[in-house]
Amino acid sequence: MKVIFSYLTFDCYGTLIDWRKGIDISLGNLLRKNGLPAEVSVYSDYIRLEASEELGYKSYREVLRSTAIKVADALRISITKEDANAFASSVPSWPPFNDSVETLKQLGQKGCQRIILSNIDRETLKKTLLQNGLEVDGYITAEDVGSYKPSLEHWRRFFDQYKVTREETLHVAQSLFHDIIPSSKLAISTAWINRYSETNSSGTTPTYVFPDLRGLVKFLG
Repeated sequence: MKVIFSYLTFDCYGTLIDWRKGIDISLGNLLRKNGLPAEVSVYSDYIRLEASEELGYKSYREVLRSTAIKVADALRISITKEDANAFASSVPSWPPFNDSVETLKQLGQKGCQRIILSNIDRETLKKTLLQNGLEVDGYITAEDVGSYKPSLEHWRRFFDQYKVTREETLHVAQSLFHDIIPSSKLAISTAWINRYSETNSSGTTPTYVFPDLRGLVKFLG
């Protein structure tokens, strides 16, 4: 008999929203306008440099702006503060994966509570959910807890706020570093959405692994 999870906590950007495409299009196009060769991807530099911006808490818009400037510097491209602000404002327009909207609807129809735990601010997340038609039952942001995942504060706030047990909870995410490892430390069941067929060398074993959200829906029956 399958385990029944009444609460599904989701990472948003990278799991529901195509984070990689959003960065490569929004920041990539901005840098290409300023001289970056068309074939150069900015995603790997962005991920590496963003991590250093999240060691201490500051607003996520500032993280986005600072990281954009650092990526440009690393690639020897000049951008203005206005360019960096435009990139920070572009997040709600980043596209969802093609299974995200329908998956959330189906899970809601099954009676699951869908809660987002996100490294972002409330305003940007609200706009993202509204513009992309993503149905959820609640969310906890970095702005709410004053820290960024993989810090454990998102999960601690979730359990305090929703009064649910770990056994009833499944955390669904694409990032091993930001989500699967920390939730596993708290003995929470995890579903790794391995959208990019990555090799897991983290030393942490997810409870379940699916190539996309459709696999998760099928598993939950």
